[in-house]
Amino acid sequence: MNIQNAYDTLYMIVLGVISLLLIACFIRAVKGPSIADRIVAINMIGTQIIIMAGVIASMWKEGYLIDVSILYAMISFLAVVVLCKVYMGVFLERQANQGKEGQDHA
Repeated sequence: MNIQNAYDTLYMIVLGVISLLLIACFIRAVKGPSIADRIVAINMIGTQIIIMAGVIASMWKEGYLIDVSILYAMISFLAVVVLCKVYMGVFLERQANQGKEGQDHA
């Protein structure tokens, strides 16, 4: 067994573990008890995909995949920011409606 086979085996093990964690995060994103849990799970999925792209770039020795992972990191960051902004808008609207209902019942 040479060193390249050892590295290939290590890469495959890392990709397998990250794939299992990706599935667990997807389950949390679907089942999550709150919207904040879902947003964090989506952020973790994005981070794991970036890590997988980096591992594949190392495995295949292709530098362009690092560029792809950097672009995906920027898009993932923007997606999480937008989701948080939407969640805060929904939360503030719900809070305002509860305040109005409390005043109407009084």
